[in-house]
Amino acid sequence: MQYPIISPEDNSMSDSLLNSEKMRNLELLAPAKDALIAREAILHGADAVYMGAASHGARKSAGNSLDDIRRTIDFAHQFRAKVYVTVNTIVYENELRSVERLITDLYRCGTDAIIVQDMGILRLDIPPIALHASTQCDNRTPEKVRFLENVGFSQAVLARELTLREIHNIADKVSIPLEVFVHGALCVSYSGRCHASQAACGRSANRGECAQLCRLPYTLRDANGKILAKDKHLLSLKDFNLSDRLAELAEAGASSFKIEGRLKDAAYVKNVTAFYRNRLDALIANHPEKYKRASCGRSQLSFEPDPFKSFNRGFTHYFIDGRKPDSSLYNPLSPKSMGEPIHDLSKLNNGDGISWFGKNGEFRGTLVNDVINGTVVGSNGKRVPADVLLHRTSDLRFQQQLSKPSAIRKIGVNISIDNNGISATDERGMSVRIPLGYSVEKARTPQDHRLLLSKLGDTIYRLDSFTSSLTENDFIPASRLSGLKRELTEALDRANEACYGFDYRHIEKKESSFPDNRLDFRDNIANSKARDFYKTHGVKTIESALECSKDRKHYTGKTVMTTRHCILRELGNCLTGKCKNASSPQHSHTPAMPLTLSDGTNNYILRFNCVECEMQLITNG
Repeated sequence: MQYPIISPEDNSMSDSLLNSEKMRNLELLAPAKDALIAREAILHGADAVYMGAASHGARKSAGNSLDDIRRTIDFAHQFRAKVYVTVNTIVYENELRSVERLITDLYRCGTDAIIVQDMGILRLDIPPIALHASTQCDNRTPEKVRFLENVGFSQAVLARELTLREIHNIADKVSIPLEVFVHGALCVSYSGRCHASQAACGRSANRGECAQLCRLPYTLRDANGKILAKDKHLLSLKDFNLSDRLAELAEAGASSFKIEGRLKDAAYVKNVTAFYRNRLDALIANHPEKYKRASCGRSQLSFEPDPFKSFNRGFTHYFIDGRKPDSSLYNPLSPKSMGEPIHDLSKLNNGDGISWFGKNGEFRGTLVNDVINGTVVGSNGKRVPADVLLHRTSDLRFQQQLSKPSAIRKIGVNISIDNNGISATDERGMSVRIPLGYSVEKARTPQDHRLLLSKLGDTIYRLDSFTSSLTENDFIPASRLSGLKRELTEALDRANEACYGFDYRHIEKKESSFPDNRLDFRDNIANSKARDFYKTHGVKTIESALECSKDRKHYTGKTVMTTRHCILRELGNCLTGKCKNASSPQHSHTPAMPLTLSDGTNNYILRFNCVECEMQLITNG
């Protein structure tokens, strides 16, 4: 069956585009490992969630059945929140038909969009479901993002490495909404261009099986064998946190603010989503003429969100301001959670998890058993050294709060009643009217119609205002009023479902040229459909994805990682002298090149491209 492609002009329900004169929707996009976590993300304020399908979702252990996705969609759409499903791995030739069926099923479930890496999907016989370009597409330049817009993508997930200026430059050249990461773990390599896991152990990051080699300890040597750093986590970046830069990101052109973490638990998603919801609401409240929420319903929390109380490796702004001389992007001592720094021991509770670094840099931790005379006693009975900076990695009371129901989300509704019927209008714009079905009688005992109609029970609605042309002596049986409430809320539900608007896949402009004159394995071409796509758009030289090779010798000498993170810069020895790091001692000499990096099993040669300010890892045996 051939499905039609719907152009943006034909989609009357689609959101305003970035350059529209209308107010711009700001979307808070939260991760969901499963349907239960997706529900919590929405309850805690997400405008959209992204979750994996049963396969091809870039997190192999976070797949979901069609039934779970359908259930999530039904819940989310009540609040006009969206559900994006990841189909963002490369696809092998023998998988094309199964992926085609999967996407068709996702469309029939009501999925708002699929997040895609493999361009072969654009050549499959799929319904006109909206396509979002995954960050795995390596979206770093205006030319690349404009090309993706031209071939039919309606949203692009930008690379994490971009500065505010680079985001602005992209936004200035395209009209589709731009999605930016604002919180969570950072990949040290450009997304889609890391093949270290595949080369080392046959587990492809482009297939959702990353072995996270960047979190291992490495030893760095120069060409003479001199050790420059021993058993340090030289590739382990801190976690992203741009919660204080949301206004600047929006001004630069970002429309969707994405939290990383499809493998995170419910407590993490609750806390971080609620924190960013508060921040984003404040931004919108300060600029009501420019921005609006992308979904409906307000969340009421039973806790005070704090991102330091959830898993984090310490926070960084990464490259949002370019390279800052007084900041470090990584933590060479440990890839584990740093939690929150504790300067006041009275804030600790029995059962809290704490950690610290010993004199030799070793990472240590324990549970708190007691605090005696200003000294922490661990669960093993030993006293924690008094001269170390403690971090609380687990706040027991906070975790207990989050283990219980911690948020409710309600749609505001205005209700009015008269002799003929009852009407309601909600914040989604739905309006319904139900005939009264009863002849109003006069009674001596006053009746509080507002009180009886305001109790909306376990529905998703909250009474915002009430008007009535009845007097308090106009009597309607309480049972009839209860029936009217039920009919009213059910009618609102049906109206919302009938009026929910979808975005659709945009037309592919076949004449658009790919913004580079060649491709190599980093572009992850693993099937004939992807080859056809790139040839259509002017690419002459195409190499297959590294994953397609069965010969392990083929990996030797390949660039398996390209990153803006520079080990030499972090160690205070930038080759250009332009990127000095004030947090590291400055070395007076340039080490003998080339440098090698080894975890004891895998060995890499480091190549420094100082023109682009990039570092590459090349396999070395």
